[in-house]
Amino acid sequence: MRLLAMSNKVKSSKRKRSRRSTFPTLYLAILTVLTYVPIAVVVVYSFNESKISSVWSGLSLRWYKELFRDPDMFRALLMSVLLGVSSCLIAAVIATLAAIGLPRAKLPGRKLVEYLSSLPIIIPEIVLGMVFLVYFSLLNLPFGMTTLIIAHTSFCIPYIYMQVKARLIGLDESYYEAARDLGASSIRAFFDITLPLIMPAVISGMFLSFAMSFDDVIISVFVTGVSTDTLPIKVYTQLKTSTTPKINALCTLMLVVTVFCYVMSYVFSRIGRRNMKTQKEREHKEAIRKA
Repeated sequence: MRLLAMSNKVKSSKRKRSRRSTFPTLYLAILTVLTYVPIAVVVVYSFNESKISSVWSGLSLRWYKELFRDPDMFRALLMSVLLGVSSCLIAAVIATLAAIGLPRAKLPGRKLVEYLSSLPIIIPEIVLGMVFLVYFSLLNLPFGMTTLIIAHTSFCIPYIYMQVKARLIGLDESYYEAARDLGASSIRAFFDITLPLIMPAVISGMFLSFAMSFDDVIISVFVTGVSTDTLPIKVYTQLKTSTTPKINALCTLMLVVTVFCYVMSYVFSRIGRRNMKTQKEREHKEAIRKA
């Protein structure tokens, strides 16, 4: 009887485990289908020969050729690249200085400032866009590339700030202090010691923020000017007027750029972690040698 009861318990526990293991798999499958199948459909239909997006008539590169012949698209692409690069460079300088300076500053509200620096990620984009619209209107600032750069820089800063802050946590301050003891100024020690060590984190954050800037449409719609069209805004306006496979081709290329930026961000993040691990192993070996 005891053996029978034990076998029944084992069977019931196996059933519970199978139910638990089935639910996450099913959830992941549903999430994958809902998220990635529409993207895959857009990519496949970008190679459609037919002029009607919903009718498949064969594989063709026709709409990619049409896309590269469109001067307005090239103008919007250059505008998006210029906007993304400018925003990332300005955000990299501000975020790096903030990540280094805030922990050393003896301010009563330092923790609050660090928390507020991540708010642009938390606040919904439509709310952030309306805030920028009202703010720039009160300043009588003409809407165009200037307002776009300011708005995009504001939500690019947290991505770089968090990456640099995480890198600084594992950074050994003894290198910086040794440079200061040898007579280097604080600026010289920063450029010779600190900056090379945190550079992978800065570049990783820049790639991530460029992907965010390159894809943004909601905030850009609120702060753009009449003669300033970024690529996402161009896609949005064309979708309201006419839908052709050319839009699918453009979305596919934008997807490739975004994935490339995320991959490069991951690569540089891994490089930073590997450098940190190598540094700790070297310090450990030196400590053992001295002992």
